[in-house]
This record gives sequence, structure tokens and C-alpha cells, in this order.
Amino acid sequence: MRSPDTSFYHPIAPGYSFTLHREPFSLLRLPLVDMSEWVLLIVIIGLVFLAWKYFQLRTTLDRRATALFEQWRSQKMEDEVAARADLLHREWTLQEETRIRRDAIGKSESVIRGKVTEHLTPYFPGFPYNPRDARFLGTPVDLMVFEGLSSGSLERITFLEVKTGKTGALSMREKQVRECVERGLVRYEVLHIRDEV
Repeated sequence: MRSPDTSFYHPIAPGYSFTLHREPFSLLRLPLVDMSEWVLLIVIIGLVFLAWKYFQLRTTLDRRATALFEQWRSQKMEDEVAARADLLHREWTLQEETRIRRDAIGKSESVIRGKVTEHLTPYFPGFPYNPRDARFLGTPVDLMVFEGLSSGSLERITFLEVKTGKTGALSMREKQVRECVERGLVRYEVLHIRDEV
């Protein structure tokens, strides 16, 4: 059998010819490997790529899972804190409401006791004036005493403030009345109202 002619005529450069060399193909001029080695190499490269992609996805998944867990935990903690704060607020409100009610009742009792005492003061032993000369006003002063009026000879008019609490402090209005009386800014007037009104 005759070997095929491997020399060819070059159409651009007549007189020159070249010969085909039939060498087996090799990647990067490396020695030729057979087909099974190429398949094995591609499989290994594919496995390395898949492993790299798996670990990359696993890392991303772990980060997302951690972020979701932290978000859930912080929301749960906020909910628990809010529930606990609400419970404590309700307990405090109930305790304070009871205390405020007791305090209000105590103050109410004190006010009522004070008002009753103001009304009855002229009839207590030790009252320095004749009880028939005292008239209850209530505000801004408790009593006006018309000294000697019951016996027919009025000697003096006294504005009397009764204090029953621990302190005998006067209110602003009571102080203003006292100052007007002390400066003599007191007068007597008659207001005549006609029947036509």
C-alpha cells in the first residue's frame, strides 16, 4: 500500500511546496493523553467547580439563616420586653390606683372633717366669742364674729379663719382678706333692690 502524498502545491508562491505532518493533537503542546484521561480531567474540574459552588452557596445560606434568626430573635425579644413592660405598667397602675384612692378618701375625710369643724367651732368649749355672735361664711373666711351683737351693743367685727390641719398656713385669698382688714380697707354699703327686677 502506498502512503498518501502529503506534499501540496502552494498557489501563491509557485515553486514552493509544503508537507503536512500528521502529528497527534496536543493541548498546549503537551504530550497527547488518551480520551479517558481527558474525561477524567473534565470530571475532576467539574467536581472542583461544584464543590466551590456548594461552599459558596452554603456560606450565603448560612449568612441568610443567621440574619433571619437574629431578626426573629430581636423581634421576639422586643415582643417579650413589650409584654413585660405592659404587665408591669398594669400592676403599677393597679397599685397606684389603690394608693391614690386611699389618699383621695383620706383627703376627702380631712376636708369634710375641716368643714364640719368650721361650722361647729362656735359651739366648741374654748371658743373665745359668744356663739350667737358668729356667722359662718365658709369662703374666703370661715366666720365673721359680730362681738356683742347678741347682747345689743356691737363692739367690733372680727374676721375669723379656722384651721384644723397640721399647718395653719393661709391660702392666697385668705392672706389678701387679712391684709385688707389690717390696712382698714373695709366698708359698709347698702344695696337696695327694687321689686321691679
